[in-house]
Amino acid sequence: MKISAMMSDDVVLEELGRRLGQRRLALRLSQAELAEQAGVGKRTVERIEAGQSAQLTSLVRLLRVLELMPALDAMIPAETVRPMTLLKQGGRLPQRVRKRGDEKPAQEAEPWSWDEPQ
Repeated sequence: MKISAMMSDDVVLEELGRRLGQRRLALRLSQAELAEQAGVGKRTVERIEAGQSAQLTSLVRLLRVLELMPALDAMIPAETVRPMTLLKQGGRLPQRVRKRGDEKPAQEAEPWSWDEPQ
């Protein structure tokens, strides 16, 4: 099954868990062996393979043992700055996002009153 943006979080977690389980089996590891090598509990491996949520550090540890760290690097590649952007910014990397044109024009202040009838 191909993971897409239209899937719910639960379906994505189930698919990831299924894939991790398949990789574990391909490496001929039991859940207990994987857990021991990764330094996590066997129950953690069971939960992840069942599509339940887990701590990110546990997932990274499992990916390392399952030899899937290059896939993690490919999943979220490091951002690169284009040379022209760097040149325009005087060699400084952007630190925040500023939106232009989103600001409302300053409105002329009306005299404040108690809403008394005139």
